[in-house]
Amino acid sequence: MRLKRFQPNRTNINSFMKTPETGREVERIAGRIAASAAGAEGKFRTDSALGSRRWRAAVIGNYNWPKSGGLAGSRRDLLRGMGGARGE
Repeated sequence: MRLKRFQPNRTNINSFMKTPETGREVERIAGRIAASAAGAEGKFRTDSALGSRRWRAAVIGNYNWPKSGGLAGSRRDLLRGMGGARGE
């Protein structure tokens, strides 16, 4: 007996990646990362948009440079935020 190779239904997957529910989830996760990263002294913001293929979101840097440690501190806070956003 020969097994069939798995073939994902790309049309349905792509349509799922554009739903409002998916957009809300992407925004929620970006918000959690920003909140976790801002725990120190930083200020982070989020941006999200529906692209041609899927929702995308970004957590945009720390604008409180003197208290954060500059570029290295902003990077550190974002990485910590990504780790801290996993809980719940």
